[in-house]
Amino acid sequence: MKVHHAEIVISAVKPEQYPEDGYPEFALAGRSNVGKSSFINRMINRKSLARTSSKPGKTQTLNFYKIEDQLFFVDVPGYGYAKVSKSERAAWGRMIEQYITGRETLRAVLLIIDLRHDPTADDKMMYDFLKHYNIPCVVIATKADKIAKGKWERHKSNVKKQLDMVKGDPIIVFSSEKSLGVEQAWQEIEKRM
Repeated sequence: MKVHHAEIVISAVKPEQYPEDGYPEFALAGRSNVGKSSFINRMINRKSLARTSSKPGKTQTLNFYKIEDQLFFVDVPGYGYAKVSKSERAAWGRMIEQYITGRETLRAVLLIIDLRHDPTADDKMMYDFLKHYNIPCVVIATKADKIAKGKWERHKSNVKKQLDMVKGDPIIVFSSEKSLGVEQAWQEIEKRM
């Protein structure tokens, strides 16, 4: 998909604030600072629509980005960030769970993980949660530019094994820096629209 128009529509914390356009939605889940905002910016070919930060825990709401008046990317708060209170983390968890399990227009969750490292316990928990609720999932393995191309397959296999991935769930090797995997990610998204 060639993106000419993209905008943030709302930062929501409860269902009555969600957009009512009816467009298909794709939620981005992943640990804090894994590159969800960078993924959005690369996919829409913009430098800074989704605000990136070196400080984890920046996203604290569900941020709805309307793309080409056809779909939404929904950036959800990152998990696994220790510097917020337990009650705040619990509130984020309820907000995310309510959105993911109750949103009819949600087509898939794009689970963003770091290709360089083993999936975290939180990554595994999120993947298991999605499988439990039969929510389609596409794993986006970011930061591929940080490891040698010859090692991608080994890292990819490791992610599949560690997450105990279901056959048919795609995993895309991605790099925001090098625009790697953008086309494959759009293909997976368009298939589910």
